[in-house]
Amino acid sequence: MARKTFFSFHYKNDVWRANQVRNSWVTQGKEAAGFIDSAEFEKIKEKGDNAVEDWIDEQLQGTSVTVVLIGSETSNRKYVKYEVKESYKKGNGLLGVHIHKQKDQDGNTSTKGDTTFGELGKDENGNSIYFHQVAKTYDFVDDDGYNNLGEWIENAAKDVGR
Repeated sequence: MARKTFFSFHYKNDVWRANQVRNSWVTQGKEAAGFIDSAEFEKIKEKGDNAVEDWIDEQLQGTSVTVVLIGSETSNRKYVKYEVKESYKKGNGLLGVHIHKQKDQDGNTSTKGDTTFGELGKDENGNSIYFHQVAKTYDFVDDDGYNNLGEWIENAAKDVGR
């Protein structure tokens, strides 16, 4: 069975880098969710936060892993935080991939972003759960993401029993 994976990222800053990662995944015959044309997303945003959250919820349906493509400002993005929290709530495996060393359309790299996405939920003792506690994080360039992304995704799914 093909694994459907949701990719979360900061659109404005990182869409070029994110598409490089996505294309490495799709060329291997995998299915990616969470990618949308800029103009289409702007139409959804015009309808307000609820419309964006509804779209995200729809994109997350049928996914078993959420890959957060971490650029310089990703952890500060409201919708990325929502995607990560909802992914955790639905039981998706979570995976972080730093993409700051990927070159953008102008050949530039970026600064490394952090993995602080806020509280995702609580454990059985009422303690806060955070991204860094439940997700392994890799660097797409240094850790050869082109060849290893599939294995990282499979491991993230197995970590949550999916």
